[in-house]
Amino acid sequence: DFGRIAAANSISDVYAMGAKPLMAIAILGWPVEKLPVAAAQQVLEGARAICAEAGIPLAGGHSIDTTEPVFGLAVTGMSETGHLKKNNTAREGDLLILTKPIGAGILATAQKRGVLTAAHLDILTRQMTQVNKIGEQLGKIEGVHALTDVTGFGLAGHLTEMAESSGLTAELNYSKIFVTEGVKEYISQKIVPDATYRNWNAYGSKISFEPGVDVMEAFTLLPDPLTNGGLLIAVSPSAADEVTALLDGNGLGVFIQPIGCMVGKKEKVIVVKP
Repeated sequence: DFGRIAAANSISDVYAMGAKPLMAIAILGWPVEKLPVAAAQQVLEGARAICAEAGIPLAGGHSIDTTEPVFGLAVTGMSETGHLKKNNTAREGDLLILTKPIGAGILATAQKRGVLTAAHLDILTRQMTQVNKIGEQLGKIEGVHALTDVTGFGLAGHLTEMAESSGLTAELNYSKIFVTEGVKEYISQKIVPDATYRNWNAYGSKISFEPGVDVMEAFTLLPDPLTNGGLLIAVSPSAADEVTALLDGNGLGVFIQPIGCMVGKKEKVIVVKP
């Protein structure tokens, strides 16, 4: 799974720009005195499987002896100039759509602590190895004004970047955000990644909460660091039907409900509503 997750994350970065991946080069760091070479081969086979799913070759790469396992892909992609999407071009009035639930970082932390159930591990693995292929098709929709993927800085971090760099404020409807199954069970056990606190310290001052929001829960979920999270889409209301039809046709119909919208710049970069 290590290879599959790393490959899916790298390939999804290309799709998050509205581009089509063409090929991948691997970098493998492996502690050859500590772990068997056969395990490294399994990592590479996992990456090849994800590359095959994306329709691209794993064309080679580089390996090195390291103190701990390191693996990733450098992925080359291509897009027509007009289809390439940025994360700083959202417009006032745009609707916000997210194509995966949040909270996977909490499940990953539960796994590290040895308390994650087998069922929740399966959910976590499936989510992290699901390549965001729909990004290439979203790139072709003119009304998709901005696009990014939600990864290590959490939903709040990547939305802060999108809104702030676009000169806008994002109004986020907390109750509309999907949360990965099982996550709240681990929140009740106070299982939170260390990176959640670092994320919040970096941008928490730019976020406000309206009455009715469970602020402590939101503090745990909105900065939750993800690996290969969903695509965050800023789309014009006039193109929303086209985007939702695309999502529905690609098995993502559960995510067609917008989680918020972009409004004119206010004091805070994100305003979280119930």
